[in-house]
Amino acid sequence: MSDSASSFSGRPLRRRSFLRVAGATAASSALLLAGCGDDDSSTVAPTTNTLTFANSNTGLLNYAYLLEQLEAAFYQKVVDAFPPDFTAEDRAAFLDLRDHEVIHRETLKFALGSSAYDTSLGETPLAFDFSSFTLTSRAGVYAAARTLEDVGVAAYNGVGKLLLATNDNSHVMYLRLLAKIASVEARHAAFVRDQQQANSFAGADVVATSGSFAGLDTVKTPVEVVALIAKYVPIPLDASLLPTT
Repeated sequence: MSDSASSFSGRPLRRRSFLRVAGATAASSALLLAGCGDDDSSTVAPTTNTLTFANSNTGLLNYAYLLEQLEAAFYQKVVDAFPPDFTAEDRAAFLDLRDHEVIHRETLKFALGSSAYDTSLGETPLAFDFSSFTLTSRAGVYAAARTLEDVGVAAYNGVGKLLLATNDNSHVMYLRLLAKIASVEARHAAFVRDQQQANSFAGADVVATSGSFAGLDTVKTPVEVVALIAKYVPIPLDASLLPTT
């Protein structure tokens, strides 16, 4: 496909420019993390029954890492079996979206190192459950993508302010990393919402219409997000120990 604007259900999108956003994020994140230290040495690992996120920046990064694993797994599932009414443009877009989420997942995994919650799981990743979605039609896939992207954006909007200050200032680098990822996730959400329903990218369901945050994207706490994604994750989640202010 050329770099010229292509039509997605009547909505133009420059795919190569869209992909550059994720490429820039990955490159800058790699440079950023090269000298990044750990805020603590605790490893957040699933217990027998529950994945509990620690009260630390490591816990917050693991929380973001799980979100990226979830999104990457979703897009991989779609790419593995595109619905029959997907257009060539839809397929190309979802390949891009899958690649972006894999970049985010692997960047956070690199940042966490041995503190990644799933280190103890070895080569067996969590098997996410997307059975509540209808992935056999274009409408169903875009609705599912919209749901996950909206949750992801709200989650990133709420996580940055929770980072704990550290003596080595690693929290500042973590904040920059999360902000870069959040920017791409917001583009994802705007894109899939606009494909599903034209001009819905700033709908009242995701943008506050009153109060001091009027005009801004919604914000969700880790506890709220965990409740929303619990049905997709094969083990119980506990975000109650994560920082709240």
